[in-house]
Amino acid sequence: MEKIALTAQIREKAGKGVARGLRRNQMVPAVLYSHGKSMPISMGNKDVTKILNTEGGEHALINLKLEGGKGGSDKLALIKDYQIDPRNGALIHVDLMEVAMDEKVKIPVAVHLTGASIGVKEGGILQHGVREVEVECLPTQIPEHLEVDITTIKVNESLHVRDIKVAEGVKILTDGDATVVTIQPPISDAKLEAMLAAAPAAATEGGEPELVKKPKKEGEAATPAAEAKGGAAGAAKEAAPKKEAAPKK
Repeated sequence: MEKIALTAQIREKAGKGVARGLRRNQMVPAVLYSHGKSMPISMGNKDVTKILNTEGGEHALINLKLEGGKGGSDKLALIKDYQIDPRNGALIHVDLMEVAMDEKVKIPVAVHLTGASIGVKEGGILQHGVREVEVECLPTQIPEHLEVDITTIKVNESLHVRDIKVAEGVKILTDGDATVVTIQPPISDAKLEAMLAAAPAAATEGGEPELVKKPKKEGEAATPAAEAKGGAAGAAKEAAPKKEAAPKK
């Protein structure tokens, strides 16, 4: 696997204020984890975003050059996790994990479906289950993704994690019985029409909105909407506070 060079600065300070300042300067706050220890760092936002947007970028081997501080040196790392601002899609934080070339790592890898299923051609419905699996291997053996050929999958057949083929040295840790893809039988026209007819009926039988019901007093049974017709004025009178009679002189 190709290594990607990336420069990072060691941060002496941390906190929300520092992180906001970094983002204003087009930098992204990050943390490098290594054998139970952590080091706050920062990197160029554009540089990290470019890596994440490439094929297999999330699993790219990064040759991290650290500048500043007392621990400045080159580190080999993987992107462990990252956070995106849901409001604008901007990258706001990255976690990296230091790795060694001779030590195995555990990492999730995406599952890609290839081919056109026989079952789908016959009218079946494809359901995609597991979309990524966890694998264990050396950093140089991490696959960009795992391909699963579904060409021969027929109606009422499934393909499981145990059916996925991986290269030598790569071990799948995800439960082998987990379903990756299954082809459900096609829905008949009669069943489809029945489902469509039932949908409006279910909406109609949902009952009248609560707003048209007469408010229920404490300890009083609910009054049917039909009997409450015309009772709005009476309810308003009952709800209005009674004036006390003026004292007799």
